[in-house]
Amino acid sequence: MNNKFKIEKPEMINKTFRLPLELVERMQKIAQNKEVSLNNLVIQCCEYALKNIEL
Repeated sequence: MNNKFKIEKPEMINKTFRLPLELVERMQKIAQNKEVSLNNLVIQCCEYALKNIEL
């Protein structure tokens, strides 16, 4: 059988971004309420925005 469990780890990179304090505070509250990390929320927000942007 070829049903082996495969662990995938996406490649990550560290970047520093400057964000408005109010935006970070709002995002921290949302992340806490949804029980996800702030990093995870930022990734999801960016992915959503990029999928829905009009070019």
